[in-house]
Order: sequence, then C-alpha cells, then structure tokens
Amino acid sequence: MKAEIITIGDEILIGQVVDTNSAWMGEQLNLHGIEVFQITSVHDKHDHIMEALANAEKHADLVLITGGLGPTKDDITKKVLCDYFDSQLVLDESVLQRVTERLTKRNVAMNQLNKDQALVPDKCTVLTNSTGTAPGMWFEKNDTIFVSMPGVPFEMKSIMSEEVLPRLASNGKAKSIYHQTVLVYGIPESMLAEKIEHWEEALPDFIKLAYLPSQLMIRLRLSAYGNQMEQMQTEVHRQIDLLKLLIPENIFGYNGDTLAGVTGQLLARLGATLSIAESCTGGNIAHLFTSNPGSSAYLKGGIVAYSNEVKTAVLGVKPQTLEAHGAVSQEVALEMAQGAQQALQTDYAIATTGIAGPDGGTPDKPVGTVWIAVISKHNIKLERYTFAHNRERNILRSSQAAINLLRQLILTEQPSLA
Repeated sequence: MKAEIITIGDEILIGQVVDTNSAWMGEQLNLHGIEVFQITSVHDKHDHIMEALANAEKHADLVLITGGLGPTKDDITKKVLCDYFDSQLVLDESVLQRVTERLTKRNVAMNQLNKDQALVPDKCTVLTNSTGTAPGMWFEKNDTIFVSMPGVPFEMKSIMSEEVLPRLASNGKAKSIYHQTVLVYGIPESMLAEKIEHWEEALPDFIKLAYLPSQLMIRLRLSAYGNQMEQMQTEVHRQIDLLKLLIPENIFGYNGDTLAGVTGQLLARLGATLSIAESCTGGNIAHLFTSNPGSSAYLKGGIVAYSNEVKTAVLGVKPQTLEAHGAVSQEVALEMAQGAQQALQTDYAIATTGIAGPDGGTPDKPVGTVWIAVISKHNIKLERYTFAHNRERNILRSSQAAINLLRQLILTEQPSLA
C-alpha cells in the first residue's frame, strides 16, 4: 500500500512551523507496512489543494491530509474537500455534542465558529477527535482512501492512533512489519559496515538492515516483513544476539534508549553515585543525565568550572598543574574529576576540559581538542579526543564520549551488568 502525506498551511511553507507531523506519520505507517513515497506541502489556497488531491489520487492508495480544519476563515480544507468529493457540509450532532462538552469543561462560551466545527461533508465518515474540537474525516474515491485531520500534532496523533490505523488494520490494508533498532557508539560507519559485513549478507530475505548514522551514534534498524509475527520477532532477536557477538563493546542500547539513560540505569542498579565537573561541555552532561526520570537516585550534582579560578577554588586543581600543562590537559581533567568526587563524595566522577571553538585553538591543541577523565574509587580512564570546528557538535560529541567512558568503566568493574 502506497501513501502520500499532504500538509496544508502557509506557516509550514514559510518555515514558521516545522512539519513534525509527516515524520511521525511516516514512522507509524512504516510500522504497519505502508510505504510513504511522497510528502507534499501546499498553501491555504483552494486551487492548490485541489491540484494536490488530484495528483495524489493518481498514484496513492492512501492520502493523509493535515491542517486547515480550524474555526477561522483561513481554514478552508473542509470547503475544498466538499468541492473535491462533490459533497456539502452538514451538521453532525455527535460532533456538536463533543464540542459543547469540551467547551463547557473549559468554561468557554459556544459561538458560531465553535458550532461550525461540527459541520462535516456529507460523504465522509467522521473520525472522533478525543483531544480537540475538529473531527477527522475519512473519504473513499476510486480505490483511494483520503483522511483529513487537524494539523495540531497531538490531535492528529490521537486520530491516527485511535481511528485511522485500526481501520487500516481491520480492512486488510496494513501488513505485518516488525522493527528493532540497535544503538551503536564508538565505531565509524565504514568500519562498522566492514566488521558486520558477513552477518549482514547472511540475513534472511525477509529482514532488511538500514544504517542510520548521526553525530551521536549509529542506529542499525532491522525490519522484518511478513505474515508470521511471532516468527519474525524470534528471528530478528536471534540476529541481534549474533550481532552482539561481533561488536559487544559498541552496542549500548536499543530502540528509544539514550546513552545517558542506559548509563544511569547501570549506576542505579549498582546503587552508585556520580558527580560531574564540566568545562567545555558547560553543564550539558548533567543535562543529559537529568533528562531521565529517576536520575536523582544516582546523580549528586555537577560543577561547571569554566574559568581557571573556579577550577582551583572549587575543584582543587593545583595552580602549578594549570601553569605546567594548561587547562586543556589530561592532568587538569584528572584533578577536576578527583575534586568533584571529593567535594560531592561520590563513587564515580566525570570531568571534561577542551576547546569547543570556533576559536582558541593552537597548533598543539587545535579547536575540538578535549580531554575527558572518568574515575571510580579504584580506577581511572583518561582519553584525548580531537573533534571538529563546530562548537555545538563539539559539545554534544564530548558529552556523549564522556558518558560512554563512564559506561565502559562501570562494565569493566562490573562485567555481570553487561
């Protein structure tokens, strides 16, 4: 089944609003074996929308439309749909009742614009919107299904999840598909591809592998297609077990995991605590940890020691160490970590010091040079990295590298947690 997504709204075309709807719908459709082969954005103009609908009908089995269903004059989607499907607007009492109940709960008086939300084309099947006032609408024409939904993301998602996807599954339009994503860190994409080449070539025909690299990790997505869901799931997990034998140190999680979340879980399982001393990362490592619920169980605190004065006064870095080696050095990184560990009395500590850029580099220490120290009560890990010239990427990559060093140290000391 082929699908096209049509987003309606000038705000998308001028960049005022980012189209996150299409990405989410594409992901959900793919999970149901429906291929999205085109995404189209159009103005709030009658002729433009009509043309987009006609073009989509020529090659799509399913057309998902978002936007233009609000109560104001610039929202014209319902009127255009009436013209396209040779229909007319009629009052739907069930929609009107839901709108009335929703406004009453919010202590908002009903006006004509609110009442008009209950007007729907008489040739559509109304789809309940449990989170808003504008209903979804389902049309069928020449073997093509058209679904119109609000552009508000949480309203669109509820209609898709509660109405559209179940209907597609029940009428046999959606197929079985099973995804699992393996999260990999610490190995370049080309080297990874070479290392797992034979495993990849031996995958069954019904399992497809996709490389999804980013500056923080590489995601390996395994997608199984077929009619036997249990068999598909079993084989995908068997293949992941084989993959783990090839790159055991590089796999840190699965699907929606984050490196900070996984590492935090290791600390929580140990009942261990963490302190952080950050210079070039400016508090980003602490932010990544505290983005996870329950982080207070293991993260005691962090110190952003951006200046040398703070490094010496708060973390106890020796002035002679700074003078002899410079702030960006393994010696300073180590003393920062030791200072944080001592000040906050933790089991583990992380420290970063580097040159985030875009200036400040030297021939010996170019922009992107970062020293990271990770320590426990018994062990030390010190690593130098040379990243790029982009400040934002350097901060992100330094943060990720530091967290991964901590993860590796924990697993070295506690191999049973792997």
